[in-house]
Amino acid sequence: MGAMRLRTQLAFGLACLLGAAPASAQDAEKQFFHGKTVRLVVGSGTGGGYDIYARLIAPYLTRALDATVVVENQPGAGGISSLNRLYVATPDGLTMSFANGTSAAFAQITEQPGLRFDLAKFDYLATVGAPPGIWLVGPESPFRTVKDIASAGRKLQWGASGPSDGLGNGAAFACTALKLDCQIVAGYTGSNQAALAVTKGEMDAVYIPESSANNFVKAGQLVALATMARKKSRWFQDKPTIHEAMPLDADAQWLFDFHSGVEDLGRVMILPPGMPKARLAYLQGVVKEVLHNPQLIADGERSERIIEYLDPESTLQNALKVVAQVTPEQKARVQKIVSREK
Repeated sequence: MGAMRLRTQLAFGLACLLGAAPASAQDAEKQFFHGKTVRLVVGSGTGGGYDIYARLIAPYLTRALDATVVVENQPGAGGISSLNRLYVATPDGLTMSFANGTSAAFAQITEQPGLRFDLAKFDYLATVGAPPGIWLVGPESPFRTVKDIASAGRKLQWGASGPSDGLGNGAAFACTALKLDCQIVAGYTGSNQAALAVTKGEMDAVYIPESSANNFVKAGQLVALATMARKKSRWFQDKPTIHEAMPLDADAQWLFDFHSGVEDLGRVMILPPGMPKARLAYLQGVVKEVLHNPQLIADGERSERIIEYLDPESTLQNALKVVAQVTPEQKARVQKIVSREK
């Protein structure tokens, strides 16, 4: 009876010890951040969309971590320079990035010169949102459906801002998948200038993320034709997806799905590779809590900075799918498609 009681007491004590360990580890991580400064790096200048998002999130992250979270802008090479620095930064949780995962993925797939990181090896905190792109034409355009364009029988001019930018990549995939005769005109300073060229009739079409597209449509500057993904846009429920707009063969479906897969990386929060597991788990939990904060979500809604949380494991899987799980032939094809806008 005494031996049984002793075994019971030992088992109970071990269970208590094991049960307390995770809480103790989390307490230690919480204490680590107390009073420290955390840099939230953005790979673009002040005033841009990613900068605004980061500054929206930073105060909530400051309170959740009991630390000072400062947004640090590191523009250069379309965000590549900042990710290069993050890749070799000390993995202590004091440096993280709010990054354009889509742009980074295309840069890695196309082997952009100067790129020194691997998206498959970063540690991920979350996807903050991954808005689909919208195919837009001008208010006086003769085109009102994707089928109209497919049967137009003439060259279609798309506005873009530069090699491997989001506007140009979206156009290149659409033109290849639908076998359209296209000219992708780079050189516009951004989506605003490219959209203005379409409004004036100087360009036929432009590919823009849904939130910006919604602003142009509400202002009467552009008309939406389709969402370039399988899921409808939150703001364009009356418009078809590209998969609904017209029949697509298997190759076209693969092309649109691959492009959507890259866009699924969207706006990501990432850390240097090699984070200690306990600290990574703690930060992932904090970020999940922050991105589910109703006040933050409401703040974002008011400024059309939409927060749509995706967990870190799914974010990593999205990265692996487009940079590590493509065949050499698929990668070469994507590189050829993207290069057509140069």
